[in-house]
Amino acid sequence: MPLNVKELMKQVGKIRVVTNRLVDEHLSGEYHSVFKGHGIEFDEVREYVPGDDIRSIDWNVTARMGVPFVKRFCEERELTILFLVDVSGSQSFGSGERAKAELAAEITCLLALSAIKNQDKIGLILFSDRIEKSIPPRKGRTAAMRLVREVLAAEETRRGTDLAGALRFLNQVQKRRAVVFIISDFMDTGFERELRVTSRRHDVICCTLSDPREWEIPDVGVIEIQDPESGDIDYLDTSSTALRDAFRDNARMESETLNKVFRKHKIDALHLSTARPFIEDVHKLFHQRQVRAVRGS
Repeated sequence: MPLNVKELMKQVGKIRVVTNRLVDEHLSGEYHSVFKGHGIEFDEVREYVPGDDIRSIDWNVTARMGVPFVKRFCEERELTILFLVDVSGSQSFGSGERAKAELAAEITCLLALSAIKNQDKIGLILFSDRIEKSIPPRKGRTAAMRLVREVLAAEETRRGTDLAGALRFLNQVQKRRAVVFIISDFMDTGFERELRVTSRRHDVICCTLSDPREWEIPDVGVIEIQDPESGDIDYLDTSSTALRDAFRDNARMESETLNKVFRKHKIDALHLSTARPFIEDVHKLFHQRQVRAVRGS
């Protein structure tokens, strides 16, 4: 059943409290150093002082004022942060206390709050096998919490996944370079070309969502399983060692194939699980990006 308004606001409130603390205690400074503007912009003019670069003299102002003035520039700080969030049927799966949809809302909230503390704009695209919703980039805490509400409210969508289509839509609506967080379990195929195109236009970070039961199944006898996107029902005899081994091997193979795609196109990846806190994973990613920025690679 879809979340009612009371349940939805309760979940949003819980996520806001937790992520606010994480941002304040762990990420504010790191975010600013990791995600910088893409150029410089004019700041002001001031009187020339000895030692200033004469190439920065503003000759128009100098002529009007009768004394030399120089232009000052600063880093173009404001960024556009876009969240491309998968709300297909598979996001409703969770074997523990939270489903992948809730994990998606939590990481969206954490990163969105970090962005607005740095005066960046944040926008959202929800997708399944179609574009479910698109929210243009805006500033402010209200915008951040709306993003979380929309992700949670969409968690019962019973549709497939078309990541390629979502990436094409993103590239059509977002012409200016942005930081793009793709939040998905990536249970789809045929999206590599569009992912490559997007990574050339934008700074892309792929946040992969998973649940422990998608990696390994326990020996609990015959179980009924249902595909959350197609609704198809099947039965598995989990007492079969061969079946459990094949399941585990296939999950690892699919994961490695996906990681090869990320490495091939030099895309950062953040691997998240419903079974563990993610703040250390975020720290690790930020650290890697900081080191790479220092090295100039």
